[in-house]
Amino acid sequence: MIERSAARCIGKLSNQIRRKLEAFSCRSDFSGAQGKVLHFLLAQPHDVFQKDVEQVYGMRASTATELLKQMEKNGLIFREPAEHDNRLKRIVLTEKALLYKDQVIDNLNGLENTLTNGISKQEMEIFFSVIEKMTENLSR
Repeated sequence: MIERSAARCIGKLSNQIRRKLEAFSCRSDFSGAQGKVLHFLLAQPHDVFQKDVEQVYGMRASTATELLKQMEKNGLIFREPAEHDNRLKRIVLTEKALLYKDQVIDNLNGLENTLTNGISKQEMEIFFSVIEKMTENLSR
């Protein structure tokens, strides 16, 4: 019998989530990873910069750069200098991206609801606590 492994379980869950993201109906217009970032951008009431995307998704700078370049190429975002510092580029959603707002939010909220179905708030708090500890452990 194969022993349970945290890494294998997380990897399996990650693959299942990725496949669900890739199956969303707007997939022909942008990737699942772009959809996740688009969801994050749509939900923010304040300016967002590349560093924010890197931090929220635990991405390397080079990965975030490529993802954002692709989103620009797809006409979903553009970047403009921040008012307080021209070296920083603020990520701005385009009209095209805003057309997907309801669909992206519905898709990702639906995925979250499916993923957490039958799990209590207390269990979710334990889950988040464990995941945060694992993330810290890997950051050392």
